[in-house]
Amino acid sequence: MEINTLSAIPGVGVATFGNGCFWCTEAVFETLDGVYGAVSGYSGGTLKHPTYKEVCTGNTGHAEVVKVYYDPKKLSYAELLQAFFRSHDPTTLNRQGADVGTQYRSVIFYHDDAQKTLAESIIKELDSSGAYAKRIVTEVKPEAPFYPAEDYHQSYFENNPEQGYCAAVIAPKLDKFRKVFKDKLKNK
Repeated sequence: MEINTLSAIPGVGVATFGNGCFWCTEAVFETLDGVYGAVSGYSGGTLKHPTYKEVCTGNTGHAEVVKVYYDPKKLSYAELLQAFFRSHDPTTLNRQGADVGTQYRSVIFYHDDAQKTLAESIIKELDSSGAYAKRIVTEVKPEAPFYPAEDYHQSYFENNPEQGYCAAVIAPKLDKFRKVFKDKLKNK
């Protein structure tokens, strides 16, 4: 679905997350029951309407992000945060696996004070609990202009499951995620 269609759904919740390659992030969130759609894009930078090529230089300040449109009656923001933290390593600065650069940083762009408070609270709780060997470096920032990525990036995994990166990186990540979140997945 397009962004205008998704944002027009009555009572829709919106969350924006950056946790590495947006192909992976989009594929993870799209599997959750209660998610209407996820749109890959760029946020947090200085250049208006950046292209993938420009963002990949690491010079625009943008992160690869996914804007998630969800039904808060089926899936809470806290559950989305749980999926976010379980689907990447929030302790690595500007990197996820082989993807390196500020565009792959771990970031939550909050849309209201409740999202900010909850994100900061969960980070504090995870750090205090020792859930990770290192401290979480996830940025918690106010919503910034969001620029949808080029059409070929949308639903990338779904449309290209045999592509090398999809088969080697995204598919195993999704398999692991599905095992942990099996009670929250869409029925297909």
